[in-house]
Amino acid sequence: MNILFLQRDGVDLHHSLFSSETSRLALRFYHPRKMPCGVMVTCATLGSALSLVAELRWYIRRYVREVLFELEQGIFCTHQLAQDVYYERAVVLGANWKFRRLYGFKNGQLISAVVMSPGAVPEEYQQDIIGVDTTIEVWCREDEVEDISLDDQEPGLPPDEEPGGNSQ
Repeated sequence: MNILFLQRDGVDLHHSLFSSETSRLALRFYHPRKMPCGVMVTCATLGSALSLVAELRWYIRRYVREVLFELEQGIFCTHQLAQDVYYERAVVLGANWKFRRLYGFKNGQLISAVVMSPGAVPEEYQQDIIGVDTTIEVWCREDEVEDISLDDQEPGLPPDEEPGGNSQ
């Protein structure tokens, strides 16, 4: 199970995570890999992945655009869907999952997000993702399908607030 932390524009997430003792401590058993679009962390199970995301919640709110969980090579799911799968156990993902988006990246920046039709394949969206160098398919909940923002408008926390109330 891989977790992809998509960094906000202008953020070097790998550096930010390793410049803080608190996040270094949370990541001490993992080997985060710097990616052009953020950081990838490998976990043994979905439960351990969700636990790590919970531990890094403050950093995610401040530095991360979106957290995605890799289901299989090139197919990811949103944090909400991952929680539904893990906690509710009623959600069963399969090849015909109908709530999907296609993210297009250029030079590590998310530049396009397209809602995919049920049963469609990424190749059908070539016209919508012109100019990208990488794409990933993202499975989501029904209420998340249209909820795509390419702007980093969520303000995060003020710079002087650190996790645990102390400065890093």
